[in-house]
Amino acid sequence: MSQPALSGAVSALEESLGVTLVERTTRRVLLTPEGERLLVRAKAVLTEIGALTEEAAALRAPFTGALRLGVIPTVAPYVLPTVLRLVHERHPELDLQVHEEQTASLLDGLTSGRLDLLLLAVPLGMPGVTELPLFDEDFVLVTPLGHRLGGLEGIPRSALRSLNLLLLDEGHCLRDQALDICREAGRADVPATTTAAGLSTLVQLVAGGLGVTLLPRTAVRVETSRAAGLLTAYFAEPAPTRRIALAMRAGAARAAEYEQLADSLREAVRELPVRVAHPGLRTTPS
Repeated sequence: MSQPALSGAVSALEESLGVTLVERTTRRVLLTPEGERLLVRAKAVLTEIGALTEEAAALRAPFTGALRLGVIPTVAPYVLPTVLRLVHERHPELDLQVHEEQTASLLDGLTSGRLDLLLLAVPLGMPGVTELPLFDEDFVLVTPLGHRLGGLEGIPRSALRSLNLLLLDEGHCLRDQALDICREAGRADVPATTTAAGLSTLVQLVAGGLGVTLLPRTAVRVETSRAAGLLTAYFAEPAPTRRIALAMRAGAARAAEYEQLADSLREAVRELPVRVAHPGLRTTPS
């Protein structure tokens, strides 16, 4: 929409409502207090209109139209190939649109209606969001060549207390999970002397001898093949794990489709080094 057309539409809306919505100056446009209050209701109306359109599309034919899927960066490169192959083979009429973002941004997109479905680590503990668990995967310790733990199996979690552990930047849920694992092992803190924006960089730092790191099992083959001079070590049972799930808005119009997709994905991920979650699991915090 052009700027004159937008201004005209806003003016028409103000006249219709009998309220000034925006404060116009020569340099910028601001919402008035009245505009701020009505914006909340406007967002709710748009969300409901989107839900109405979505439900109508679902009634016409399942697994057709657009599906906006949000995925966290520490899952996307390793699980998306399985998801894309499944959709291509079973639901060719589905217009899958993928958005890779960090967890906070994905949840905001889901609750605002910008995204339909998320693929991410849980639990989220977020009211109004239903989790459909897919699988659990272990964490693996990645070390440089010559490290005393490199190549070992059955290492205790307590070994993490004395290691120079490299982490992802703030905002990545994998960073928080690694810190939780360290706390469970009895380590109070992990000094953030060096961090990385992605797992590929993190593994390169390990190969360069700057420390060790934790990788989810699905990422190990892909990431360790990109750098020479790496070894992996496996924890004693029960190993530290993370759970990956689909997340949808509670009461979503296409909930039955999403649950069917979750069932199909549980079967498809059996080719990955994971433990498939029980299909009856489903959580919606109140």
